Amino acid sequence: MDIFDKVSKGLGPIGAHAHYSHHYFTFPKLTGELGPRMTFMGKEMLNWSLNNYLGLANHPEVREADNKGTQDYGLAYPMGARMMSGNSDLHEEFEAQLAEFVGKEDAFLLNFGYQGVMSVIECICDRNDVIVYDAEAHACLIDGIRLHKAKMGDYYKFNHNDMDSLRKNLERATKKVAETGGGILVITEGVFGMSGKVGSLDEIVKMKEDFNFRILVDDAHGFGTMGPNGRGVHEALNCIDGIDLYFSTFAKSMAAIGAFVAASKEIVMFLKYNMRSQIYAKALPMPFVVGGMKRLELIKKHPELREKLWENVRAIQEGFRAKGFDVGETTSPVTPIFLHGDYELSHVTALVRDMRENMGVFCSIVTYPVVPKGQIMLRIIPTASHTLEDVAYTLDCFEKVQQRLQDGTYRRIAEEFLAQQAELA
Repeated sequence: MDIFDKVSKGLGPIGAHAHYSHHYFTFPKLTGELGPRMTFMGKEMLNWSLNNYLGLANHPEVREADNKGTQDYGLAYPMGARMMSGNSDLHEEFEAQLAEFVGKEDAFLLNFGYQGVMSVIECICDRNDVIVYDAEAHACLIDGIRLHKAKMGDYYKFNHNDMDSLRKNLERATKKVAETGGGILVITEGVFGMSGKVGSLDEIVKMKEDFNFRILVDDAHGFGTMGPNGRGVHEALNCIDGIDLYFSTFAKSMAAIGAFVAASKEIVMFLKYNMRSQIYAKALPMPFVVGGMKRLELIKKHPELREKLWENVRAIQEGFRAKGFDVGETTSPVTPIFLHGDYELSHVTALVRDMRENMGVFCSIVTYPVVPKGQIMLRIIPTASHTLEDVAYTLDCFEKVQQRLQDGTYRRIAEEFLAQQAELA
């Protein structure tokens, strides 16, 4: 068998829809200035699909810092991995600023979020250790756990945000490490990126009274948005000291590329000398370091950006609930709209086409394997750049499509479309 033979059998669960979804529902091309108004297929859209929470992507000070960093250093500097020839005072200064902001002794800059947190897990856990992780952990965390599995390490899954389930699995893990001589790492998220639920970090920290373990938190959606000062969910839940490894990407509220992990000085030094993805990779280019420091400065100096974000979040989530939509248990800016009923994916794609082509509203469909089988949701990401007028218009549009979904309009459109496709075939 040729290893490529499997490709002819299908493109996977998401790729199964590629024949009609490519460049429309998947791999769409949004053009223009990053923000609430962008162009899709020649039409202006009210865009709810950017993780640009604080609107920093096109902030004039950010653009100036990005441009100056590129002019002063270019994209090549520094050359080489940090350990060998790519370190700089600015990299270390940025790390110190990030550590101070999230309440840790030290931090380590990483080139990418997904790759970065996978590498943290692989580095900190050996085959004698046991990982206990939340059932709804992001794909990057799951892939990090797979690296642990490749080393023949054990791992247990606890039910999402379920402390009784966590306790049972900690009991299992405690028995296991008594045999192996290893330790336990609990992995969870600050904000779960699909449901918008906040991880029970304070309750997990409290469980340290009964068990010996460390906690890794991926707070990609919480950094910059949650807590009185935007430091993250661990600040919001008043448990900063109890989090042992704090991770976040720059791809959300920072509107950039890169990531960091923060911990004690001892742990950060261990990561710097043992994380393979950083030891053998070129250092984060200087413009991203300079630009990152400006973004962090703005997060600290301008709480009104976060306040505007939350004004929009409250308005749209309360508006959806008032109109009978199910937005789940979100207590974060992530705003899911769960569609319940005898609806197929084709019905929802008809809905989304209606919104984009007739109403000029762009949001994303989320389906398996990103969410559990049988679940279909639309995902709205409010930002500080949106207005209350944007919110009101969007709520009106959703009220219209809700009626069309319920009266079977989208079912009929989907059936007609499928019939046309069958004729063409």
